Amino acid sequence: MLVGENKRLKIFTGTANPLLAQEIAHYLGADIGAAKVGRFNNGEIQVIIEESVRGKEVFVLQSTSQPVNENLMELLIMVDAFKRASARHITAVIPYYAYARQDRKTRGREPISAKLVANLLSIAGVTRVVTMDLHAGQIQGFFDIPVDHLLGVPILADYIRAKKLEDFVVVSPDLGGVTRARSLADRLNSDIAIIEKRRSEPGVAEVMNIIGNVRDKTAIMIDDLVDTAGSLVEASHALLKFGARDVYACCTHAVLTYPATPRIEQSPIKELVVTNTIPLPPEKCCEKIKVLSVAPIMGEAILRIHNKMSVSQLFNI
Repeated sequence: MLVGENKRLKIFTGTANPLLAQEIAHYLGADIGAAKVGRFNNGEIQVIIEESVRGKEVFVLQSTSQPVNENLMELLIMVDAFKRASARHITAVIPYYAYARQDRKTRGREPISAKLVANLLSIAGVTRVVTMDLHAGQIQGFFDIPVDHLLGVPILADYIRAKKLEDFVVVSPDLGGVTRARSLADRLNSDIAIIEKRRSEPGVAEVMNIIGNVRDKTAIMIDDLVDTAGSLVEASHALLKFGARDVYACCTHAVLTYPATPRIEQSPIKELVVTNTIPLPPEKCCEKIKVLSVAPIMGEAILRIHNKMSVSQLFNI
C-alpha cells in the first residue's frame, strides 16, 4: 500500500540528506512536503513550512551528521514549526543520531550529550523517533516517547550473501560489538571471531588478541560506524597476521572523517560496505567503498508506523 493519495501523511526533509528523503518518498509513492530551509545573513536558520500540516502525521527526515550542530538545530527548528502549525504527530526520522558516543559519564564533570539531544527533541515537539543502529542501544531509554530502532544488518547481510564468499567468518572489532556480529553471523550461517583491543585514548586502539579462528578464512568485520578508520585498518592488518585470507568490512554509518578514505584506499581491506544514512560526498568516495541504500527499510518502517503495524517484524530472520 502506497501513501501518495493519503492526505494525512506528510514527508518533509531538512538539508542534511535530501537524496535519501527523495528515495524514501519514491518508495512510498509520495511527494516531499513543501518547506523552505535557509539561513539569514547572520547565520541563523530560517524555516518556512509552505503547506498546511494541521492535523497531519508529519515525518521529517534529517541525519545529524556533519555539520552536526547545524543539522541538529535545523531539525529542532523544523519540529517547532510543525508543532506551532498544529501537526497531529511529528516523527523525527534520524538515520544517524549525533552524540550517540557520549552516552555515559566516564570521568568527573563530563556531560551525557546523547541524553541532552533526546531532551531537546522531546521539548521541541517530537512525538516519535525513528533511527538506525544507535552506537549504544540504551539511548532508546533516554526518551519518554516511542523510539523505533532500525537495524542495518539485514541490508548488509543481503549484499554479502549475494557476493557468494566461501569459508568466511564474521568479526566483531571489539567486545562491545559482539551482539551486532552475532546478528550478521546468524543471517549468514557463519561463525564469529572477536578482536580484543585496548584503547589508550579516543580514536586510538591497540589490538591485543583475536578470539576465534580466522586462519585461512575470509574475515568480514562489522561495526555500527567508521570514523577515521584507524582502528578498522589496524584490525585488518591484525586479521591477516593471524592468518585470515582476505578482509572485508561493513558498517551502517560512514562518518569517514579525514584521513579515513586514504587509509581505506591504502589498507588491505578488499571492500568497505556502508549505507547512505550519511551522504557520502565525492571527496570521501573511492573504489573500495560500496554504498547501499536504507530507503526501502526506512520507507517500510514509516508505512508500518502510519498504518499501526509492527515494525519489529521487519527484522525477523
